[in-house]
Amino acid sequence: QVQLVESGGGLVQAGGSLRLSCATSGRTSSTFVVGWFRQAPGKEREFVAAPWISGTTIYADSVKGRFLISRDNAKNTVYLQMNSLKPEDTAVYYCAADPRGRREEAPSYNYWGQGTQVTVSS
Repeated sequence: QVQLVESGGGLVQAGGSLRLSCATSGRTSSTFVVGWFRQAPGKEREFVAAPWISGTTIYADSVKGRFLISRDNAKNTVYLQMNSLKPEDTAVYYCAADPRGRREEAPSYNYWGQGTQVTVSS
């Protein structure tokens, strides 16, 4: 069974930084493609970032230049470094793994973590 566990969320002032972690475990988890999504209160879950088939990483326009995905395969962990945070970044952040379709679409992913809350104060 594949499990994803996010951590690293919290409360930060605008302009600050946080690094989220997504620890994966289970069958072949180290080879999974892992993407990040977020969901703010009253809004739909939205795409944040994911590795693309070409080998590059695609970021939502709203986070481009501020967020960065990295991966430590030895630790089976994927990170989302979030810099220059804004109040509008406040949301529950989810990592998701093993997409079988378009990587920017949430229904493509087979496995999800429980989410971690990020709150950015103004």
